[in-house]
Amino acid sequence: MQVNTRHYQQPTEDAINRAALTAFFNIAEKWQLTREEEQILLGDPARSTFFKWLKDKNGSLTHDILERISYIMGIYKALRILLPDEAAANAWIKKPNHAYPFNGQSALDKMLAGNVVDLADVRRYLDAERG
Repeated sequence: MQVNTRHYQQPTEDAINRAALTAFFNIAEKWQLTREEEQILLGDPARSTFFKWLKDKNGSLTHDILERISYIMGIYKALRILLPDEAAANAWIKKPNHAYPFNGQSALDKMLAGNVVDLADVRRYLDAERG
């Protein structure tokens, strides 16, 4: 049996931040979010910081921001599994939903409350729907 002698190299913080921001802005584009909505979902960073991230797809990200992006990526993935039609999956977040925890609001409305827990609630709801 041959053993792979290549060593795994941890990605750098810079590489993680770049991948996270690229993924976030790609999802935001598919969801047709406004810049204001994007900024809120990222935890309302300073306007200059937000636009630097948008332009460069790079920058220093806090644990909170990485957690927010992780939830958004999970929501996106769950929607693509539950609704294989891309247009339907991308439109779902803006449609009113009467299930708990939405109470008639859209998932986006819930997420725009600005708290990490709101992103987590949407993610948990979709994970439960996936079974």
